[in-house]
Amino acid sequence: MKGLEEIIFLVEESAEGGYEARALGYSIYTEEESIEGLKKAIVDAVKCHFEEREMPRIIRLHIVKDAIITV
Repeated sequence: MKGLEEIIFLVEESAEGGYEARALGYSIYTEEESIEGLKKAIVDAVKCHFEEREMPRIIRLHIVKDAIITV
């Protein structure tokens, strides 16, 4: 079986502080205090979830940041 081209993670700031990431279409979730730590945790989670021959070539992060504008 050929591996995926890419997997996409939705990254949001956690209510408790830090960041959390969820894979779109897969049951993969991780959280960390920093973006750099989160990137490493995501790679580890992807490696644990997929067998080597199914591993996606690219991990794309879609980082969502809430912004409030008052009028």
